Amino acid sequence: MGIFETIIIAIVEGLTEFLPVSSTGHMIIAQNVLGVESTDFVKAFTFIIQFGAILSVICLYWKRFFRLNDVPSGVSGKKAFLIKYEFYWKLLVAFIPAAVLGLLFSDAIDAMLERVEVVAVMLVVGGVFMLFCDRIFGKGEKTVMSDKNAFMVGLYQCISMIPGVSRSMATIVGGMSQGLTRKAAAEFSFFLAVPTMLAATAYKLLKLVMDPVQRIILADNMGILMLGNVVAFIVALLAIKFFIGFVSKYGFKAFGWYRIIVGGAIIVMMLCGVNLQIA
Repeated sequence: MGIFETIIIAIVEGLTEFLPVSSTGHMIIAQNVLGVESTDFVKAFTFIIQFGAILSVICLYWKRFFRLNDVPSGVSGKKAFLIKYEFYWKLLVAFIPAAVLGLLFSDAIDAMLERVEVVAVMLVVGGVFMLFCDRIFGKGEKTVMSDKNAFMVGLYQCISMIPGVSRSMATIVGGMSQGLTRKAAAEFSFFLAVPTMLAATAYKLLKLVMDPVQRIILADNMGILMLGNVVAFIVALLAIKFFIGFVSKYGFKAFGWYRIIVGGAIIVMMLCGVNLQIA
């Protein structure tokens, strides 16, 4: 994989990782259009450059990530801890379901990633749902969620283990189902992406590092990995800013139609005999 292919794939990652359109589906199209072979390194590359996207969230919302709540006088013990570290606690509560299921069903999830038809169908099904989700859940009124709300969003995130669903779509819909506003649901989706994607990236990277052959390949391609992360970081910054403004004003219908078009394109390509592989 050369510099040109690296930049294009990283742009696709940065654009789609936080939008409810499934980065996996877009990776299928991008890699096949570019003629990139689905090697072990390419598969690792698409996970590792998620780190750049993660940093974009922390950069945009650093005040939220590193701010601790003031504890009222007279409050101590467990209650004081939960008040002070409320932000991190809710992220942990929402992260746990996907962490548990991800470890238990890692092999099954990896097997589904080879099923291109699953990605295509879920893109279309998810797109149809997004055409009506604004009508189903309304605009919402809550900007702050409870522990129960956070856990429910975490359960919705587990649905995104099915390729083509989109982690962003699942968690945003989960937030809206709990009465959150579109903006609050989208922002919590971004926040939850940090521990979720960091854990998934670290897990995949660790498996590769434990393999002597893959460790050498990774070491030889550090420049490509660094370039991919930088590009994904910059593009994700722009994508997040655009998405928050767009969805707050217009809702999710446009993304629904877009998913249907992309999913339909993959199905047509398969019917035409194009050999698609998921990296």
